[in-house]
Amino acid sequence: MPLNRIEMQDLYLFFIASLLLNLTPGNDMIYVASRSVSQGTKAGVFSALGVFIGCFVHILAAVLGLSLIIMKSALLFQTIKYIGAGYLVYLGIRALTATSGVAQNMIVLPTADTWKLLKQGIITNALNPKVALFFISFLPQFIQSNATHYRAQLFILGLWFAAQGTLVLIFVAWLIGRAGNFLKKNSQFWRVQEKITGVILIGLGIKVALLSKK
Repeated sequence: MPLNRIEMQDLYLFFIASLLLNLTPGNDMIYVASRSVSQGTKAGVFSALGVFIGCFVHILAAVLGLSLIIMKSALLFQTIKYIGAGYLVYLGIRALTATSGVAQNMIVLPTADTWKLLKQGIITNALNPKVALFFISFLPQFIQSNATHYRAQLFILGLWFAAQGTLVLIFVAWLIGRAGNFLKKNSQFWRVQEKITGVILIGLGIKVALLSKK
């Protein structure tokens, strides 16, 4: 295959896996949901935009860190790819076995202006070490370590993941803003969503691991 592009099969897998991961309730989603419940849709949207900006810290760190790994050891890079596949399976199992979801973790947050909402969204994401570990383990699964433009590939995939996640968070802000009370009282909605996502994530993790053996 050409070394200056990503295989379409890998892209399709990335698009599906990234969407599912962005739909999985986590700290960012709980934060945006809490803002939407407390202050309405607009506050949730600005919080989501702050999370998007914060993602750039992790994207750049992943690009620079993985670039060093690629230059030093192709074997280490492949090992990270397998770890990433295992991480998908782990997230799927955790989603299946989770006993609490977004509804149970929503809290009422104090009022804040637009700039403060944006800044808090940035800090919430940028200082989350789990996000950094995720980028390092997830992105390498979908590029070739001997690709000519692997840095650009890492950046583009990271940017896509962040943009896609932001759109999901904006939708959550809108949904919670419009139907917050209903969704907060109906935790079954979040449980079903987590279980479906968990099953698919496990399947994707296994598929990615098998594909990486080619």
